[in-house]
Amino acid sequence: MQIQLKCSCGDGSCPEWAIIELQGVVEVQPSFQDQLQNLEIGKLCRPSSQDVYTFTVGYHELTGTKVPLKKPFLVLKKVKLGDTEQSSNNDSADSAKVELEVVGIIRHRILFKTRPKALISQPVVKERARASGSIGSN
Repeated sequence: MQIQLKCSCGDGSCPEWAIIELQGVVEVQPSFQDQLQNLEIGKLCRPSSQDVYTFTVGYHELTGTKVPLKKPFLVLKKVKLGDTEQSSNNDSADSAKVELEVVGIIRHRILFKTRPKALISQPVVKERARASGSIGSN
């Protein structure tokens, strides 16, 4: 079976994508199990012109770096083409031609390999000085 690859990006200027690599597991709450598509899990920022990124998930902040991949990946989209002529040697009804369209290329990954930093710390409870003991009474 031959699968055709089509690039509609033009002069080799396909959109640049990146892989976000996290250590550990991202767990989804049971109430969101059916709504995973387009679910926003955090905010990715590049605070300066360096290759340092921050990823904020809830009350946790991760710091990562941009690392080049050894070999680039292509991001492909499967397109089924309608088969107008039926071949006599193929009986199946779903004999449609398949074409892969290049959507983007991945040359880098953003690697978060350190433990997350808590953005909200526990409030420090200071002992109140006893009013009668610290203030001189008249």
